[in-house]
Amino acid sequence: MKVLVTGATGNVGSSIVKELLARGENVVAATTNIEKIYKLFDNKVEPVYFDFTDNNTFNNALEAVDRVFLMRPPHLGKPEHLYPFIDAMKAHDIKLVSFLSLMGVENNTIPPHHKIEKYIEKLHLPYAHVRPGFFMQNLSGIHSVEIREKHEIFVPAGKSKTSFIDVADIGLATAILLHEPEKYKNTAHTITGLEALDYFQVADILSKAVGRKITYTKPGYLKYRNYYIKKRGLDKTYVNVTIALYFMTRMGTAKDITKDFYELTGRKPRTFEEFAKDNIKYFI
Repeated sequence: MKVLVTGATGNVGSSIVKELLARGENVVAATTNIEKIYKLFDNKVEPVYFDFTDNNTFNNALEAVDRVFLMRPPHLGKPEHLYPFIDAMKAHDIKLVSFLSLMGVENNTIPPHHKIEKYIEKLHLPYAHVRPGFFMQNLSGIHSVEIREKHEIFVPAGKSKTSFIDVADIGLATAILLHEPEKYKNTAHTITGLEALDYFQVADILSKAVGRKITYTKPGYLKYRNYYIKKRGLDKTYVNVTIALYFMTRMGTAKDITKDFYELTGRKPRTFEEFAKDNIKYFI
């Protein structure tokens, strides 16, 4: 049987695909861009056109599949957008769905991830929720523009601390769950790094890595929202979800450190210093 990976061209999805292939799994890579799948993985995976908003793409994507990595696309802000596909997984008798959720979401009803988790459980789909901390790649990705051009970190996290995790580590942990579905059936795993850092500390680490001063400007929610919508041109729904996440962070939900990654993989997660050095090209 096969494993379907949604969001296969993204940071997390592509990491999961690579780890599944390393374990000898047959991978179906779901995407709206088939050409990009071939560029990333050559002929090592089976690409399939898939769109959460098009029910007609579901059956083909799930053919001969018994496990699924489920990731909510950033532009789909409402949990209900994923319900039809979750229904389709139930109809196909999937034996494990690993949903990319969010650290602390089991106690917070605000983000869409909470309702998605509950809907999966309500349908009695066997699950292995992955609840990671903030991605290190948020800094090398969406926030790298301000780091490169303005020498600043522009996120509304206040003085809060975050136990950042590398997406490669999330990919490894998730692939292990999907590779052993019976062992991890109906479980949840909070995946964090080894330390909790505030963004002043992150700025210091980046400053040392790039050899110039990086400052954490600590913007308010409104300033952040206006900038990312009006200046960066990002989707309002996406920006609003990130604001909700940073609100949670300020409440202390992102600072916990767990042993879940070590217990799954037998090794320590990557540190932010290691990440900064290895990804310096995104910050200079």
